[in-house]
Amino acid sequence: MSADSNHPLHPHSPIDETHDPERRSWVEAANEPGADFPIQNLPFGVFRRTRDEGWPRVGIAIGDRILDVTAALDEDLLEGTAAEACDAPSMNPLLALTPEDWRDLRRQVSALLHRDGSVVPSEEVRNRITVPMADCELLLPMEVGDFTDFYASIHHATNVGSMFRPDNPLLPNYRWIPIGYHGRASSVVVSGTPVRRPVGQRKPEEEGGTPSVGPSRLLDYELEVGIVVGGGNALGSSIPLADAERHLFGLCLLNDWSARDLQAWEYQPLGPFLAKSFASTVSPWIVTRDALAPFRIPAFTRPEGDPDPLPHLLDQADRRAGGFDLTLEVHLRTPTMQEADQDSFVVSRGSFRDMYWTPAQMIAHHASNGCNLRPGDLLGSGTVSGAEPGSRGCMLERTWRGTEPLELAGGETRKFLEDGDEVILRGWCRREGRVPIGFGSCVGTVVGDG
Repeated sequence: MSADSNHPLHPHSPIDETHDPERRSWVEAANEPGADFPIQNLPFGVFRRTRDEGWPRVGIAIGDRILDVTAALDEDLLEGTAAEACDAPSMNPLLALTPEDWRDLRRQVSALLHRDGSVVPSEEVRNRITVPMADCELLLPMEVGDFTDFYASIHHATNVGSMFRPDNPLLPNYRWIPIGYHGRASSVVVSGTPVRRPVGQRKPEEEGGTPSVGPSRLLDYELEVGIVVGGGNALGSSIPLADAERHLFGLCLLNDWSARDLQAWEYQPLGPFLAKSFASTVSPWIVTRDALAPFRIPAFTRPEGDPDPLPHLLDQADRRAGGFDLTLEVHLRTPTMQEADQDSFVVSRGSFRDMYWTPAQMIAHHASNGCNLRPGDLLGSGTVSGAEPGSRGCMLERTWRGTEPLELAGGETRKFLEDGDEVILRGWCRREGRVPIGFGSCVGTVVGDG
């Protein structure tokens, strides 16, 4: 199948028969309009069958079911190194393979699930190789060895900077390098895991006073995109920008929870620490770079007067199609809404197209000093914010440090998060002439400090 004539082709993101908008699955829920997981998506995750207490293994979401790759392998319906790597309690063995291996498995799975394919399994076989998602426990998709959080939205950086440095909101290094810090991998958790309000030290109320210790009073979410690293690089080597996407397996949703009062006291002079390390929530499904091929867009257009990136961060293919047209939403359900069975409140809607730096630039810069990335490493994009108030990706920005409380349905207000609040992140890609694909959801509920 040929690419759209107006599609900004990326050399590492080919469009093929798996993206055919006419293709449908024998899993009927995958064919419903607006389904997150149509046959054109096929995201990967790790699941466990709860009814028979089966062991964790890698699966692929299709409609409202999960394809058990190992079961399909046992039925001789799939073959190859990538399929065999899915018989594991994490995606790391699969992530360690090559893009060619990942693409081969995607093509096999697409053919297997195609309702008009050359070999359509019997109903009995279908029930052996797929399982209802509702009957499964979704687990953390990969063993995260290292977590790095970037600061790639110029709108977010400018907004936050203007709160604390009104005369100098954006520091001069921002336009030259992707800013980031090393986060805490051990506290990365899967969607649905409760998030305990952290206890920490807060700045003195009066200058020269004594700081206080207690639960964070300014707990916040951060709407981010997680970048999942596939094959890594050897210590001391670098990853050229032109090759960086070969090291990108896919994207997921990420909520990098933040305690703003703890952060305000501890971040100088070395940056975030305990205000960020208590929890980072990821969605259970990783949408592959191949699935995202039809939704590639040019990199962010830099304003006139901004410098071009330095050579190690400049590549014409990345400039032409290094971005992803991914829409993101934040929803909030307070305890009152939950008790009344009310729908969630849409706090903000943003777009990943607004990021100043591309995922490939983040990967290339991360490894440019010889730092070794490894399969399963997680990179956070930083808060995804746009130019308008309704596209700001955290409460710090949305309520402007609490000075403009958010008016919720039913008369409730929020400056920051309260105990019992449920935060839901969602994301999807749409393009005319293509089947939309979704990311599922990334959910976390705030619980008290105990």
